[in-house]
Amino acid sequence: MLEKVLVAYGSTNGSTARIAETVAAVLREKGVAAEALPARSVTDVKPYDAVVVGGGLYAGRWHRDARRFARRFRHELRLRPVAFFSSGPLDPSARERNIPPVPGVQRAMNELDVVEHVTFGGCLQEGAHGWVAGMILRSGKGGDFRDFRAIESWAAGLVEELATGREAWR
Repeated sequence: MLEKVLVAYGSTNGSTARIAETVAAVLREKGVAAEALPARSVTDVKPYDAVVVGGGLYAGRWHRDARRFARRFRHELRLRPVAFFSSGPLDPSARERNIPPVPGVQRAMNELDVVEHVTFGGCLQEGAHGWVAGMILRSGKGGDFRDFRAIESWAAGLVEELATGREAWR
């Protein structure tokens, strides 16, 4: 039985963090003890039955904290079901079609035998940190493209997906 899930995330301006918190909240609604934590703050994954890792996409790469988390805990992650999500397109494309994982995320998925991946739209609004973020905002390409109904729906389906995956790991 799936009892405890970690949702670890790499986020610079909080958009991916909010997605991770939404995923954890839906898992809790479904009866699973779930917590969302910044990936860089996690010191141990052994207490968790399954792990969800999310990262913002920046210039075609997953957030550094998400990449480091997957690498740092690769041995432990191979022993439990893992799902990934990415956030980033600053346009409606993630609502319109399935966006495959970027190459680095795909490599990690293959290495860890990840059970699921989805890409959600991103969010970049005034006040965002970083030179590139400022440049994007000045060019008028910012906005909030997250679809929380899609996020909640995906998270609800994760309960069964991760529980099924857990059975395979026994």
